Amino acid sequence: MRSTSGMLVVGNPGSRRTTLLTAALHRAGCPSPRVLSWRAVLADGPAHAGAVLTEALATPGAPMLVRIDSPGDDPVVDRLLRGAPRCAPHGTITAGPAWYAGFTTAARGLGAAADSAGARMTADPDDLAVLFDKATCHARLAAADIPVPAALDEPGITAVAGWHEVRARLRDRGWSRVFVKPAHGSSASGVLALQLRGQGTGADVLARGPVRWHDGQPVNSLRTGVFRGDKEVGALIDALAPQRLHIEQWFPKLVLQGRAVDVRVLVVAGAATHAVVRTSHGSVTNLHLGNARGDVAALRAAIGEPGWRRVLDVAETTARRFPRTHTVGVDVLVGARAASSGPQPIPVAVAEVNAFGDLLPNLPGLRCREHDTYDAQIHSLTGVFTA
Repeated sequence: MRSTSGMLVVGNPGSRRTTLLTAALHRAGCPSPRVLSWRAVLADGPAHAGAVLTEALATPGAPMLVRIDSPGDDPVVDRLLRGAPRCAPHGTITAGPAWYAGFTTAARGLGAAADSAGARMTADPDDLAVLFDKATCHARLAAADIPVPAALDEPGITAVAGWHEVRARLRDRGWSRVFVKPAHGSSASGVLALQLRGQGTGADVLARGPVRWHDGQPVNSLRTGVFRGDKEVGALIDALAPQRLHIEQWFPKLVLQGRAVDVRVLVVAGAATHAVVRTSHGSVTNLHLGNARGDVAALRAAIGEPGWRRVLDVAETTARRFPRTHTVGVDVLVGARAASSGPQPIPVAVAEVNAFGDLLPNLPGLRCREHDTYDAQIHSLTGVFTA
């Protein structure tokens, strides 16, 4: 890669993301990125984020490639995005409407500032707004005939206010198994796998997810919480409902060697560059919850090469719905019938599309094994950098 005017990253200095990106730039013969911290960008509130970037880009020799990176893992940044007077206790589920409003306001301000300076963004602010709204993202994919689990509610329907409405809408649809997801969350924060047994108001109910109670509030947990009955589950859904919930019908996953599997596919500039099989004994496969990376070769053997190509094709087709965003992580569900589907296309569905789905350390590339996820991104940007 030729020498460049460099890259400016809006991110958290010293984070794993920034460290891995810097290493990839060095391997490509490029200078370290200039890091503009989220704390600095948000110091005067999300509405003033663009002014901070404008000042940073006004200096001589300023980088002309701007990357918005994840604002996560910093409680001060979380507080600033929500406009809250104090940081939330560790583990608090905070990515609700206030967080979303702050993040999208800041991202659009950053985008406008970059445009005014003639800089290129690697992620489009309007795309980010969709990617961080599960209901809107689901509707966009469904409208494009991309396979997704069925949503409980059609676009435009008011989000459920609590357990009473969830139960009533499930009864109306005749559904007994669903995933309940905070619409603006990530990393499985607040996600529940919910199951009704029986019909009517007397039906048993069971919910499982990486959630526990602390001081009367649901908080994130690295261990799966189990909640039974109307009283326990109802209290939990009622507490999560202000975060705005998106509910999808259960998609039975393929089980290999006793573990449910799905696939995170990283798509860079329209091409699938990396894939990690995520495996779990439960319903939620996120790796940070103690779940394990699976064997890609074993999955490919189980579903066949046409099946594996379908997984990658669906991920790439999904990424094309966000053409102004350079990199996304697409979580592809592989159906339980995939190993015996014969000549029929294997059942797949897109569970999530992640704006910041590239934090997958030590994962070999699909096309170039020595490229990690950050190498792939820098390599694909060769034509953007100037001599």
